[in-house]
Amino acid sequence: MKSPAGHASSTAEIPPHGDVPRHVAIIMDGNGRWAKRRHLPRFAGHRRGVEAVRATVKACAEHGVGFLTLFAFSSENWRRPPDEVALLMQLFIGALENEVQKLHRNGIRLKVIGDQTRFDRKIQALIADGERTTASNTGLTLTIAANYGGRWDILQAFNRFLKENPSKAEGAIRESDLTPFLSMSYAPEPDLFIRTGGEQRVSNFLLWQLAYTELHFTDALWPDFNAAALEAAFASYRERERRFGRTSEQLDDATLPVATGA
Repeated sequence: MKSPAGHASSTAEIPPHGDVPRHVAIIMDGNGRWAKRRHLPRFAGHRRGVEAVRATVKACAEHGVGFLTLFAFSSENWRRPPDEVALLMQLFIGALENEVQKLHRNGIRLKVIGDQTRFDRKIQALIADGERTTASNTGLTLTIAANYGGRWDILQAFNRFLKENPSKAEGAIRESDLTPFLSMSYAPEPDLFIRTGGEQRVSNFLLWQLAYTELHFTDALWPDFNAAALEAAFASYRERERRFGRTSEQLDDATLPVATGA
């Protein structure tokens, strides 16, 4: 049960479990509260959060993480005050304009997932240019989830599958049918999910992909998240036994299928 990219579903095969996860997914929560505690406007927290993104990308690359996925803007975030949304869009533009060449110089591949149709043409053009510029890089793959929702992802995969396979409309559809149409079909499913800010929910993020992901919640607000906080999450991950529905004894059976690395 593999996607065209060669990454198996974690419910079918046991991925390698090393000291460092292959794929880390993060909800970057707490920018507004960080600013409020310092009597600063919320946007100051978002701007400081960009620095935490840089530090996390650098630390993941140094640890040999293959994939890092960051939840930057959810499909529900449009409900925020219009002035805050406008400032976030400007911050997104600035990041795309200023960071892509840095990523490229460091061999990092940029991907953006989510419904881009709601973004203005400038943002769409910057995304396309950033993905094109870094497409051949073979280091860390940095994925930004923007105007993304897990339910949207599943629905768009279903609709794209039916569009390409109209004869299947009345038949049984398998997990392996939808997998290639999901936004992150190019990546293995996340091994480790991190949410900062003290909340303990996944908030419509990668609902399909997080089915067997190890969850790590921290009270640290995103602007305060640093290399030490990332290492603490990795330390927690190393203590987990990833069974995927099997028993501990079965994990020692060398005949079990094991997914190849990224």
